[in-house]
Amino acid sequence: MVGDENFREEPGRFTRALALPARAVRILTGDSDRPSQPIPAVEHEAIVDCALYVDGIRQQQKILDYRKALEFAREQRGAFVWLGLHAPTAEQMKGIAEAFELHELAVEDVVNAGQRPKLEQFGEVHFLALRTARYVEHAELTEHSEVIETGQIMLLLGDDFVISVRHGDACRLRPVRERLELKPELLKQGPWAVAYGVMDHVVDLYLHATDGITQDVDVLEEAVFARNPQSSGRMQRIYQLKRELVEFKRAVLPLQRPMLSIISDTPQISKELRKYFRDVQDHLARVAEQVNAFDDLLISIMQARLAQVTVDQNNDMRKIASWAAIAAVWTAIAGVYGMNFKIMPETDWKFGYPFMMSVMLAISFGLYRALRRNGWL
Repeated sequence: MVGDENFREEPGRFTRALALPARAVRILTGDSDRPSQPIPAVEHEAIVDCALYVDGIRQQQKILDYRKALEFAREQRGAFVWLGLHAPTAEQMKGIAEAFELHELAVEDVVNAGQRPKLEQFGEVHFLALRTARYVEHAELTEHSEVIETGQIMLLLGDDFVISVRHGDACRLRPVRERLELKPELLKQGPWAVAYGVMDHVVDLYLHATDGITQDVDVLEEAVFARNPQSSGRMQRIYQLKRELVEFKRAVLPLQRPMLSIISDTPQISKELRKYFRDVQDHLARVAEQVNAFDDLLISIMQARLAQVTVDQNNDMRKIASWAAIAAVWTAIAGVYGMNFKIMPETDWKFGYPFMMSVMLAISFGLYRALRRNGWL
């Protein structure tokens, strides 16, 4: 420990703070012997929060100068900096990359969203990319409904710092920070504890999304087999949900490989912290199974709907053919008598016209009964 623990009570929570050495206080307050330039205003636009943690305890509630906090963290054992950024540009990353000695390829990946989930190492810094996914609540699933909102979170993890970069609003990290700060023993594990908290929160959102998609799939399944003539556009709704599911799959399935690498090939993670990552892996495996099941089920629903469309078209064709057969009776008899031969049966009989009309009606009625009995009408 750096010093004695002082307890202070804040509205709604009870936190601990450490009595820091005089040199640490000078560094954090800007009274260090080393000259320090003010952070450019353009960087402040991208910084969401910057905190210094010593033995898992946040030292100040205000946002710190990341350079001063990093200077202290590199001199004090058990300390690290968590810098949170939101959609930084290349210009905003220049000073941060210089201070944290980040590789140019890592900075390029951080600036450009849309990275595939992966885990890479640039020297002593690990780069972890996650795709976030959040279920969008909607009153009714239509062919234009947005079901899954996606985004990206990237983590740069060093020995004494972690930089979290968020693109999009699918997953905000403030709840992660607040939850971890209530668990100093876990946060004491260092930057990889933050990685666990972020990944756990991301996968929890995956689980919530699967619950919502389950309801949408059930609604679609009921609509397809309800045979409701008013439910138009079923195929479009099925296709829309399948498109949204593809976006969800792009976030979930590729994350399994980086998760295995974290558990098996990352010596920086302690044995105790590895247990937490295994729990996240179990949840991720469950989500992956559900996503694959959704995919298969939607394909089955789509095939069932296509089969229904084919059957409906066949029924329509049978009805058309049946009525055409009935009309052919009238056409044939009228065509024969329309040839105007002088010698035709019953042409001179005064009941000839009503008789032939009765014959045509009788034949038509007989055909109608026969076709209806066979299910054609």
